[in-house]
Amino acid sequence: MKGGEYKMANGVKGNENLMAAASYLLGFVTGIVFLLIEKQSKFVRFNAMQSTILFGGIFVANIALGFIPILGWLVGLLLSLAAFILWIVCMWKAFQGETFKVPFVGDIAERQLAKMAAK
Repeated sequence: MKGGEYKMANGVKGNENLMAAASYLLGFVTGIVFLLIEKQSKFVRFNAMQSTILFGGIFVANIALGFIPILGWLVGLLLSLAAFILWIVCMWKAFQGETFKVPFVGDIAERQLAKMAAK
């Protein structure tokens, strides 16, 4: 998958790379938004699904770790730092038009998109 310019369903020209990068902007929230509005571009949909799964999982893990005193908070802090680095890398790779699969999460995103396309 490689990004570029294409025409959206409503005839407006869109930039796939920018849309894919924007799907990471607010974590799983923008991932869900782009999954709902983008129906054509596999590149944008993959990045939106990966964003939803990755940052949704991190969000849930951070909430769970918050209930564990001291050790949970420290692990949550490290997880947040790793999430920030992943956020920057994923946005940058998407903006460059590269399909960057986060280990494990990228495969889940592809399988989920395949299930959605089969319906």
